[in-house]
Amino acid sequence: MMVPATSGNTDLVVDQLSRAVAAHLARYKGQSRLHTASDLRSYLGWCATRRLDPLSASRVHVELWIRWMQEIRRLQPATVSRRVSVMAGFYRTCVIDGVLAASPAEHVRRPRVSAESPTLGLTHLQFEALLTAARLSPNRNDFALVTMLGLLGLRIFEACGANITDLGEEHGHRVLRVRGKGDKTVLVPLPPAVSRAIETARGGRGTGPILRSRRGTRMDRHCATRRLHRLATIAGVHLPRVHPHISVSRFASRVSGRCLVRRLSLHSRNGVGPNSA
Repeated sequence: MMVPATSGNTDLVVDQLSRAVAAHLARYKGQSRLHTASDLRSYLGWCATRRLDPLSASRVHVELWIRWMQEIRRLQPATVSRRVSVMAGFYRTCVIDGVLAASPAEHVRRPRVSAESPTLGLTHLQFEALLTAARLSPNRNDFALVTMLGLLGLRIFEACGANITDLGEEHGHRVLRVRGKGDKTVLVPLPPAVSRAIETARGGRGTGPILRSRRGTRMDRHCATRRLHRLATIAGVHLPRVHPHISVSRFASRVSGRCLVRRLSLHSRNGVGPNSA
């Protein structure tokens, strides 16, 4: 069903949709809420360009959206599957809240995702080249970004979400408090090279994000991806798909002949953390 072009009806539809979206996002927190909102925005944007009320959409509309992502946008199967899951979760919430009687995504054919990851890791020499390009970069955040991803094994949102106040010491070791998926907090020990890279990116600041964009704001995953693309080009690393997780590979465990520093899952207990004295 298409949304009529009358102003009053449009305001009513938008208000109802806004409440439904807010109710769904309220089920999440932290980075999970941001990522869910980003994926849901893709579907809502597709509906908006076609003057389609998402709350009046049918299974046919959902199927067309999936075909659009696969055939027009040519998104990766994993991306399509994730966005479909987010959309289905939104409609499930609408059914729970009584906004809809049934979900239009209930009988949608889900795209198949291979159990084998298509992600290619970096070889020892490729990772060394990427590290060298980042070390020589005039942007002080580049080396910190690559070391945090490749030597600490952080996810892209974990590295970008790290703050200066998350730095501290635990049992005599320099550590970084990392908030991962599900807002789980772990303490990651920092080897000297990573610690120096972070201190350089910090630039004497006492608060704020560790990684910053050229504008001085927090580096997000899109900015980090662009930085990695640029560094890969400089380093001569030619891979089909350079992405923020590509440096976190089994090859990084032998960088410069050293073993990859293993993450210590030291969950904060009784308020004891890296910033506790």
